[in-house]
Amino acid sequence: MTRSLMRRGLSPRRLAAAALIAATTAFSPTGASAADKLVLLLDWFVNPDHAPLLVAQEQGYFTEEGLDVEMIAPADPSDPPKMVAAKRADLAVTYQPQLIAMVHEGLPLKRVSTLVATPLNSLIVLKDGPIQTLADLKGRRIGYSIGGFEDVLLGRMLASAGLTTDDVTLINVNFALSPSVMSGQVDAVIGAYRNVELVQMDLEGRPGRAFLVEEHGIPPYDELVIAAHADNAADPRFAAFNRALEKGVQFLVNHPEASWELYIRGRPEVADEGNRRSFFQTISRFAHSPAALDHGRWRRFATFMADAGLIDAPRPVEDYAQDWR
Repeated sequence: MTRSLMRRGLSPRRLAAAALIAATTAFSPTGASAADKLVLLLDWFVNPDHAPLLVAQEQGYFTEEGLDVEMIAPADPSDPPKMVAAKRADLAVTYQPQLIAMVHEGLPLKRVSTLVATPLNSLIVLKDGPIQTLADLKGRRIGYSIGGFEDVLLGRMLASAGLTTDDVTLINVNFALSPSVMSGQVDAVIGAYRNVELVQMDLEGRPGRAFLVEEHGIPPYDELVIAAHADNAADPRFAAFNRALEKGVQFLVNHPEASWELYIRGRPEVADEGNRRSFFQTISRFAHSPAALDHGRWRRFATFMADAGLIDAPRPVEDYAQDWR
């Protein structure tokens, strides 16, 4: 369920640089006391999904709340939740489906904030291609990157059109999602992010069409959440963190152009047209109240995962998430 760094086309040189930056940042001295310091591990390298965090940092909102928040990009995107579970970091950016699965695997984690409050996952085809409805996928080739959760999403989406996975041919495209559909290797891809792959395809002059998971049989869920160790989920620093994050979201919504300038400040590697378009397409997806928890929504999605065989019987929402409202 974790997206791969290579999916964004990061070269081995840039991967090495990201690892070096993470290692250097992790041991950099700070002027704040240990009580005020929070180490936040990102899910991968800086991208528009992290915009509220960066805006809150650049605007000084964390400082106003008495926090020194250190954000670290991981060398391995699967590491952050494990490091938080081992109490080697305070917070980690992860995904609601992944978090629920990890709790059932025994990892002591709880959601304390919501970052991206809508699904980003989608099934994408060429806009001017032969696939105009999901029913048109019968007999077609569908690319995927990661089995398991994406298989479940695809199966439920196909079922909404009266199809099953037996009606299509699945091809592992090794994270080359938009290239594989643009080249004709496959007719569609599942697991594509609507704020990334659609931008890439448009920039290549091959616009895409997205079938959104939440409109085709999948219960809505929070794409990106921030998790803490279950034992520490009630740490009062997280209430301050959420207040600062909410200010970041508010500034983003009210001042998108100024927020873009804050996002790229000191980060020339993200100041390109693809990131710019993705940035503005993601703004409407951010949680306006990061602290708030929709118990019914989490309960419904855990039930969906259990029905799909991804977890055993769903647990109380309080086992998955801390409500900071």
